[in-house]
Amino acid sequence: MLLSDRRTLLLSLAALPLAAACGFSPAYAPGGAGQALRGQVRAADPVQSRDFDFVAALEDRLGRPTAPRFDLSYTLTTSERGAARVAGLGETRITLFGTLAYQLTDSATDALVTEGRLRNFTNYSTTDTQLATLRAREDAEARLMRILADQVVARLIAALSE
Repeated sequence: MLLSDRRTLLLSLAALPLAAACGFSPAYAPGGAGQALRGQVRAADPVQSRDFDFVAALEDRLGRPTAPRFDLSYTLTTSERGAARVAGLGETRITLFGTLAYQLTDSATDALVTEGRLRNFTNYSTTDTQLATLRAREDAEARLMRILADQVVARLIAALSE
């Protein structure tokens, strides 16, 4: 037991210079790209309910803009397709697809910082009652907007890290 602990310690110490030399720095460390975006990104005004969900999820990750340095414009589209069908009942599982095109620009100069297009999906089940099915769809759409917001934040951090 003591020998394996010693080996682990020696291997850890041997790997330490390699980890320091790789150039890795945490995104949310002081001075990192994640901190540079905190409270600095103002998303375009939401129009539809899914836009509100997207902006809320984005602000959860990046904070509300206090003195925005960047403007984020985006276009969200969603579509549905049946994923499972039961004879006599119809579709019992629906896949909700979402596509997001975005552009991050510098507020002061209107220079394009980065842009991209993201896609993702989520599912929901239908039930016998319309209200439950509607609520399941709304929940799936909110989940999809959170997923897309997380993807955008990851892309923005990566773009500012370069």
